[in-house]
Amino acid sequence: MGDETAPRHLLSLDTVDGVELEAELAAPTVRRAVVVLAHPHPRYGGDMHNGVVAALFESLPRHGIAALRFNFRGTGGSGGDHDEGIAEMLDVAAAVEAAAPFAVDVPLVSIGYSFGADVSLTCTHPRLEAWIAVAPPLGVVRLDAIVAGADHRPKLLLVPEHDQFDPPARAAERTAGWKSTTLLTVPMADHFLGGRLSVVVEECLSFLASLER
Repeated sequence: MGDETAPRHLLSLDTVDGVELEAELAAPTVRRAVVVLAHPHPRYGGDMHNGVVAALFESLPRHGIAALRFNFRGTGGSGGDHDEGIAEMLDVAAAVEAAAPFAVDVPLVSIGYSFGADVSLTCTHPRLEAWIAVAPPLGVVRLDAIVAGADHRPKLLLVPEHDQFDPPARAAERTAGWKSTTLLTVPMADHFLGGRLSVVVEECLSFLASLER
């Protein structure tokens, strides 16, 4: 186990197109990995305090994994305007840049949920070691923009058994040609993962442990 009371810091991130984003970092003193957490669709109430994101932000630091969560542009205290997942690609890149100094000797991993999963998979920043996509719709942004699929670095897709937007069979078909990709079904769960957050946390911890050097 890691630091049970990881210090938290409020951050301000700057994107390359000049948008200021609000973010929060929970950073254990001794770190096994660092993750960037991307939230679900802001047009449907998604922000960095979403239940799935919050479960990961609260749980992972207790296991020695630093977590940085942020609000996409136009959400909460972040500047700019919502751009249907296009300019949001720059937001993920800014968050990865901000997290990189905390991951000097440990893996840096992008974790996105729903809208955040699709957008995260468009970012192939060289400092990233892997991606975890939780309930990815695989339709928020153009599939050809999800360039992580062609990348050799490992990817874990956690797909709810009863996902209303992208169930396992459809997700498997759409990612059939992806490199280094593992698709796991979250049993007895729909897209919103009610009552199954502990499964998501455990699968993320297991995957992150597999990356340790």
